[in-house]
Amino acid sequence: MQRHILYENWRAMIPELRERYNAAFTQARYQALVQDLNRAYRFPMDFHLCETPLFLSAPLMAALLAATDRLAQAVLSPEHLRRSLAAVPPELQHIQTAQPECLQVDFALCYDENGEIVPRLIELQGFPTLYGFQWLLDQKIRQHFEIDPSLYFYVAPHTEESYLRLLHQVIVADQEPQQVALLELYPERQRTRIDFACTEALLGIRTLCLTQVIERGERLFYIDERGRQVPIARFYNRLIFDDLSGEMLSKAQRLSQSTAVSWVSHPHWFFRISKYSLPLLRDPCVPEAHFLCDLDVYPPDLTANYVLKPLFSYSGSGVDLDPTPEKLDAIAPERRAAYLLQRKVDYAPLVKTPDGYAKAEVRMLLLWNAAQARLETVGTLVRMSKGRMMGTRFNKDRTWVGSTLAYHQRL
Repeated sequence: MQRHILYENWRAMIPELRERYNAAFTQARYQALVQDLNRAYRFPMDFHLCETPLFLSAPLMAALLAATDRLAQAVLSPEHLRRSLAAVPPELQHIQTAQPECLQVDFALCYDENGEIVPRLIELQGFPTLYGFQWLLDQKIRQHFEIDPSLYFYVAPHTEESYLRLLHQVIVADQEPQQVALLELYPERQRTRIDFACTEALLGIRTLCLTQVIERGERLFYIDERGRQVPIARFYNRLIFDDLSGEMLSKAQRLSQSTAVSWVSHPHWFFRISKYSLPLLRDPCVPEAHFLCDLDVYPPDLTANYVLKPLFSYSGSGVDLDPTPEKLDAIAPERRAAYLLQRKVDYAPLVKTPDGYAKAEVRMLLLWNAAQARLETVGTLVRMSKGRMMGTRFNKDRTWVGSTLAYHQRL
């Protein structure tokens, strides 16, 4: 089995590129990369940048793309759209858009029973991610490290030019950039604020705090740096409604109901394509999952082989890796529908680093191509870990972990 696993490592992870990268790595080069990224735009990074990108072989990338395409079709199927409407709060159900303009699909890289490296779905979301920052990261990694020219960040047929063109079509659409606002609550405090700055620079749009949106009847405005009142025609939504309360939630709900603006993506997609989707999906890459409210009897191997997740949390918040019957019983009956019990997957220790092997999770980034009437995979975001969970907040004081991207060979 060990020889077979090592062979599959070779087939999936391109060890000669790993050895070459590791040999050329220095802390000084890495720090120069970090400083360059932090100085590029008005906000620095607020998360740990992994010391290395991920290198994926063509067969493994093909498997990731095939699984992503199947899941993208599944979540846009009439059956899934019908069932997922139950996840949407009543105040958001009256406005429906035909599809999410952005989709993220997160896969753990795991060994299957034959020792082959395969993708296993962790979660998916109809909510934007770091599309601007990943563009910048690819540029800066190539400037500071020798990345083989046969390796690509953009997914075929996309190039940097077509990626930026599609990103503009999706976010700005047919509006004037100054009338398009990236909407967040206190954006300057968010850990993803560097992406906001990249997006502003790439597209010429404005980042606005929810508190800065002015309501004048049905019309919405903001005040620019010259004191002028600028109408808002479109929101690039980075607000997570589930995090809001009080007047901020009321205001966000009013904005979501306005007929004066369009949204990318409309807030109802945050709920409809989320961990809520997992029990509804049937695919070889999807681990067993149940709504907690549907379980009369817990699995006998509950603590060893299942994980408890809040349906609409993010960045690992609220996840319990060691659920017990007592913990589940303590959840109030009216709250049980807000939790998911998912079968654990074992991340494979795949990435050779100076102090051991790291595990990897690959986020496939999709955008809606209106001309093709389909969601297209355009790039990747990677999180690497040496702890029990992914995400930089769970890997403090560790190295060769954190956020990065994947380079891949094309078939």
